[in-house]
Amino acid sequence: SSDGSAADNNGNTTLGASPRRLKTRIGIFEGNRHRPSTPGIGSQTRGNGGGTMPAFSRQEFFQELAEGCLLPTAQQGLEQVWQLLVICLACRLLWRLGLPSYLKHLITVVGGFYSLYLFFELHMVWVVLLSLLCYLILFLCRHSNNRGTFLSVTILIYLLMGELHMMDTATWHKMRGSQMVVAMKAISLAFDLDRGTVPTVPSPVEFMGYIYFVGTVIFGPWISFNSYKEAIESRKLSFAWLLKVCTSWIKCQICLIISNCIAPYLFPYFIPIYGDRLLRKWLHAYENAVSFHFSNYFVSYLSETTSTLAGAGFTEDKDNLKWDMTVARPLNVELPRSMVEVVTSWNLPMSRWLNTYVFKSALRLGTFPAILVTYTASALLHGLSFHLGAVLLSLGFITYVEHVLRRRLGTIFSACILSRRCPPDCNHQNKKNIWVYVINMVFSALSIFHLAYLGSLFDSDVDDMDTDEGYVANHTIQKWSELSWASHWVTFGCWVFYRLIR
Repeated sequence: SSDGSAADNNGNTTLGASPRRLKTRIGIFEGNRHRPSTPGIGSQTRGNGGGTMPAFSRQEFFQELAEGCLLPTAQQGLEQVWQLLVICLACRLLWRLGLPSYLKHLITVVGGFYSLYLFFELHMVWVVLLSLLCYLILFLCRHSNNRGTFLSVTILIYLLMGELHMMDTATWHKMRGSQMVVAMKAISLAFDLDRGTVPTVPSPVEFMGYIYFVGTVIFGPWISFNSYKEAIESRKLSFAWLLKVCTSWIKCQICLIISNCIAPYLFPYFIPIYGDRLLRKWLHAYENAVSFHFSNYFVSYLSETTSTLAGAGFTEDKDNLKWDMTVARPLNVELPRSMVEVVTSWNLPMSRWLNTYVFKSALRLGTFPAILVTYTASALLHGLSFHLGAVLLSLGFITYVEHVLRRRLGTIFSACILSRRCPPDCNHQNKKNIWVYVINMVFSALSIFHLAYLGSLFDSDVDDMDTDEGYVANHTIQKWSELSWASHWVTFGCWVFYRLIR
């Protein structure tokens, strides 16, 4: 589909331009984030940020919205991924034929290669080189007990060299989502080998089948090696499986539409709030944050769809099989109890990976250093992106300060006001008092404030800045300066308060 604004028969620019192609955006806690650029609803619809007086009346806006944005966005979303969905289903059906294991692995390698070619064409060779390098390191270190560490360092060097020297930044950024999934799979396998969770180094075809598993190779999420082996065993087709696929697909389309057509115009078309210049800046920041959040949910539900369609994403308890893969919990992000809940609910597989293979390994350094190491590892996996690094490191400080402050307040007042919900049998004396609910609501509002501040960076212009990190850095500083660095000052104030009551 083409760029630019569509014109009606009278030559007037309409609300509904044909949507531009889905651009690659990297999400905060996961790799491939195809953030849709908003269809050109016309420059006259937006003033100097959210909350300005619109040139279109609300009635005119809604009349144009369905034809000009909702339908083209849904259509384009399907056009981008229908071939991947067909490949996932084909692999699932082939695995049901009772083929030998090596043939199943070969089928998923072929399917993964073709999927990579569909999305990246010949640039996929850089993803292939990374996977070959990973297996070489695993083979050379097969008698070592530090394979996880060696492989992590090797992957980090490869990713940094690739971004800095091997090719242009724009092309590299388009592939870093899939590279991130490959890196996470290889690192987790190496640590599982060190810990004995996986007894022996897989054969080359097993390893490549895991790396290029068609359900996860493009959009993720990360799955373990044992989960992959269970997936290719191919449980029988069932209504529950089909229902899970359809539900996740519908949710992903809804999130795409919200990100593309609703969130960027939240104020004042959907919520008629107006205000002075300062309020408009915060409303615009909140619009950017919500649009970015729902682009993440779009990819999260899409990854659920592809993974489940390919046969992964289930739990089995005796004879009870549940197709219950959950990648993100949007309600816990949009209406959070705490920022700790936000970062875990943003991408559950990524959160588990970071906790299992990074945080626990670094915990011997202390809690706060382990948190910094975890967020630094996440930032490095996402590539050399100033604004993502700034957001991730800011999140590290925010979540740590919130955690220790609420833990201290919970001890002082013996109340259930911790960052995470207390179990029913906790030892706190005050659990359902009104003031307990008020304190938790205050921290929830503070989390939404932090999210709006951090999300203000992810406006529609940031996609075009990926090739110029200097400009991205200036953009980051400018955006946060416009909001007076409010989130950082509030976090610093909370830390000072915590030190006073410690």
